[in-house]
Amino acid sequence: MALAQSESDERALIQVKNGISISQDSLFLLNLRFRMQNRIGLTTISGENLNINQIEARVRRLRLRLDGYVLNQRMQYYVQLAFSKADQDLETGTISQIVRDAILYYHFTPQFYMGFGQSKLPGNRQRVISSGQQQFADRSIVNATLTLDRDFGVFVYYTLPVHKTELIFKGAITSGDGRNASPINDGLAYTGRVEFLPFGKFTNGGDYSEGDIEREKKPKLSVAAGYSFNQKSSRTGGQLGAELYQFRDFGTFSADFFFKYVGWAYSAEFMKRSAENPLTTNNLGSVRYIYTGAGLNQQLSYYFPNKVEIAARYSQLWPGSQIRSLERRVDEMWLGGGKYFNGHRIKAQMHISYRWRDGVMATSHTGNRWGTIFQVEFGI
Repeated sequence: MALAQSESDERALIQVKNGISISQDSLFLLNLRFRMQNRIGLTTISGENLNINQIEARVRRLRLRLDGYVLNQRMQYYVQLAFSKADQDLETGTISQIVRDAILYYHFTPQFYMGFGQSKLPGNRQRVISSGQQQFADRSIVNATLTLDRDFGVFVYYTLPVHKTELIFKGAITSGDGRNASPINDGLAYTGRVEFLPFGKFTNGGDYSEGDIEREKKPKLSVAAGYSFNQKSSRTGGQLGAELYQFRDFGTFSADFFFKYVGWAYSAEFMKRSAENPLTTNNLGSVRYIYTGAGLNQQLSYYFPNKVEIAARYSQLWPGSQIRSLERRVDEMWLGGGKYFNGHRIKAQMHISYRWRDGVMATSHTGNRWGTIFQVEFGI
């Protein structure tokens, strides 16, 4: 009987709840999940000419995620692999980037833990929120232009409970060169962020999930700010973008406001990037540059009890004086909504957008255009 009991204890337990979980006592846990985003999108030739200029029909994201712990629950890991073309940076580069996240965490206490590996920097909120937790098919133009991204290094997180409120401190020292980078120079990136939750925790981690799908019974608010300094950056966006012709230092500031209550959700995010000399040139006179300037993104939504959401977004992006001859001001409005079948994991989204240049909203203005996207998210 003792032998039979011993053999039974050594078998892994498989459960299907939040993905597929495989565990054995307290020695290890493996959670296995996948998700995909299938979409079709259209953009017009101009604001007046509604003929189709471009059709986007593809698997935008296909991800495999593995997380859990080994030896004990303090030693945790997180791995995420990507298999779609856009996810592997093949649209902006020639090297396939399958590995998105690969990081080990050690939890010293429930409030304090550290990570070593490759992961998202603690930058602007919309970037850190998973693409699977977004209420629009794409992040904003502000995020696309000014965001930080994944990097390799050391990450530190500390939560300080203060009565019924929380202060959260996040920091990282990383390579500054992005995912799976080769040794380039001796520059590093230094990133810090502070978050204040005056009304305590959001339900189910809702401060990092867009839309109030939990329909918070009490008001919830998070106010945050952060800064990242990238020393000797080799790319136009630090962790992202084309390679610069010379190394450059630059800083990125972000601040955001996130509020939820009984189905209503409002978020605002401001970002600003600055560099002493953002322009670089090669021997042929070609120019590559860091986008310096500022942007503001705002989103407002309402989530009905029947799991239908309506949402609106307004984004503004202003190039700095150093690159104003190369970049134009861009504004963008999105309207639409979604139907949620299983939270953010299974949902359908439909949106229409209008983008205008130079602050001129008239449909006749050069560079203005309409767009629409239909996307289905499916995952476990």
